[in-house]
Amino acid sequence: MAFTLTIDCGGGGIKGSVLDEAGTMRAQPLRVPTPYPLPPELFVKTLTQLGERLPAHDRVTVGMPGMLRHGVVVATPHYITRSGPRTRIDPELQDAWFGFDARTALEDAFGRPTLVLNDAEVHGAGVVAGTGCELVLTLGTGLGCALFDGGALAPHLEMSQAPVRWGMSYDTYIGEHERRRLGDALWSRRVRNVVEGLRPVFLWDRLYLGGGNSRLITAAQLARMGDDVVVVPNTAGIVGGVRAWTLNAR
Repeated sequence: MAFTLTIDCGGGGIKGSVLDEAGTMRAQPLRVPTPYPLPPELFVKTLTQLGERLPAHDRVTVGMPGMLRHGVVVATPHYITRSGPRTRIDPELQDAWFGFDARTALEDAFGRPTLVLNDAEVHGAGVVAGTGCELVLTLGTGLGCALFDGGALAPHLEMSQAPVRWGMSYDTYIGEHERRRLGDALWSRRVRNVVEGLRPVFLWDRLYLGGGNSRLITAAQLARMGDDVVVVPNTAGIVGGVRAWTLNAR
């Protein structure tokens, strides 16, 4: 039986666990705060140290925020900042992360086959049914997005950086900072407006809302979104680490 170490990297925290082939966690998830400033070398060290505290494993799945292509970082929104989300961008970190081959670096550090995807894509791997057009939106520090067609992962779209209103990106408009400022009721209305705005863009068969803040959407706003919109557990960001290997060609 193969065991998979899955690490879910966020703007505020990094958590991981080891899963068996059925996607069952073999250990309670461990979480550490995301350190800042975070150059790629410290990112790799943080993940390997977390992995050393968990049971033995045969392969590694990492989900991280931003645009990745074939395990190489094109852009990452939080890790290029001096002190974390919504702080000043450090040009040196921006240069260090652009083109960083995260998959190769982590594969060398762990000494095991490694898959590195956008965190919403790993989340989606844990929940999609594998039929039709399925969109996954994760709500946390910002907005994550993953699209699946018949269970196959589509090329990543960094929807979070698209403008939405008042000069805000989706990342800001429905991110954690705005949720705290507005309160859950008004923030939930914003989430519903975003869902309805994206509906004609994707014409999904099913939309999954995940991430740590999805559970804070009010029942009234969720009901107005329709039966094709489902809230899923945040643990999918770890559980999806096993299935991601079958949904994504390395």
